[in-house]
Formats: sequence, structure tokens, C-alpha cells
Amino acid sequence: MNQIELLEMAIKFHGHKCPAMPLGLRAGWVAMEKLGVERASNKELFCYLETGPAHAMMCFGDGVQVATGCTYGKGNIEKLNYSKIGIILIDVKNKKAVRVNINPEFHKMAIGSQFVQMRKNGIEPKDIAPEIIDPLVEKVMQASDDKLFKISNVFNFDFKPTKSTFELHECEKCGETVFATAIRIVDGKTLCLPCSEYEKAPAV
Repeated sequence: MNQIELLEMAIKFHGHKCPAMPLGLRAGWVAMEKLGVERASNKELFCYLETGPAHAMMCFGDGVQVATGCTYGKGNIEKLNYSKIGIILIDVKNKKAVRVNINPEFHKMAIGSQFVQMRKNGIEPKDIAPEIIDPLVEKVMQASDDKLFKISNVFNFDFKPTKSTFELHECEKCGETVFATAIRIVDGKTLCLPCSEYEKAPAV
């Protein structure tokens, strides 16, 4: 699948056309090229996504997933909630990584665009005219890597992936099944997180 086909697939996956999602595609591609790796079909790669909650350009993350094959379904991507536009991509087998983050000058220019001003005014991306969006997408797809990003040298990263569990339990309160990574023992009973009233899973 070539880059144009991947862009089309990514737009369908993402749900609307915007410039931030293709920026994620480009970040993923440049990181893979720097590491000399191909898109992950299993868990050959792991990605730390630096975006956060409730800010502009979060769409970047969907482009990263499509480009790298690091997806939430496979469990090989983790959001760091830094509210930055960047990634750390790790070659798990070779214990190498690279960080790619948006060039501040490009970022400031992007935030000043007509598209972003319309978004600030509450207009949804799907309601913004193609003649406004399409040139921005084209600019992202055609710009040089160094115009878009700051790209680190490859560095050592001793990543230790978490082993998946197949151990299943039944919550003694609600009767629903839950994997062992998120059970709690309360007063001698095996409970799921909602029934245990704990907010998050225990560290593994």
C-alpha cells in the first residue's frame, strides 16, 4: 500500500479530513525510516504518543496508528498526556528508538491557519470547505521532514513489553468476566474495578 492509499485509509478510519491526522502519518513514516523498520503487524514496534487530553491537533494520534501499526487494540501504543505533538517509536527487538516532534515554527503557523480559527469558533472539520482543508493536507504531505519535525538520533531504549494475560475471573458482585490484570480482592471477594470502587487497575 503506497502513501496515498494509506492517507485515504487513514481519513476513513479517522472520520474526517484535517491537517493534523496526516501530520501523524508523516511522523510515523519518518520515525520508521530512521529506525529502518516496517509497519508493525504484531508488536514489533511500540509507540509512546505525546498528545494529551482536550487540545487541538489530537487527530495526530490516529495518523500515527495507521502509519506505524502501533494501535490501542494491539496494546503497542501508550498516550503520555504531555499535550505535545510528538512520538517516541521503539524497535522492540533491537532495543532502539527515535523521537519525532513537531517543529515549533510549523506548529505556530498551523495554529494560526484559517482552519484552526474556524475550529476555535466551533465549526466541525466535516463542515469546513474542501478548498480550505485540502491545501493544508497537501502542504503536510509534501513538506520536507525537517520543515515539519525535529528528529532525534537513534538511541538505545531497553523496552520491556508487558506480557498479556489469558487468566479470566468472574466478578463475585456483578457476575461479569474480567481479566486478571484488573481484579481486586475486597473482603475476600474477587471484584472487577467498578464493583471494587477502585479507579484504576493495579500496577503489573
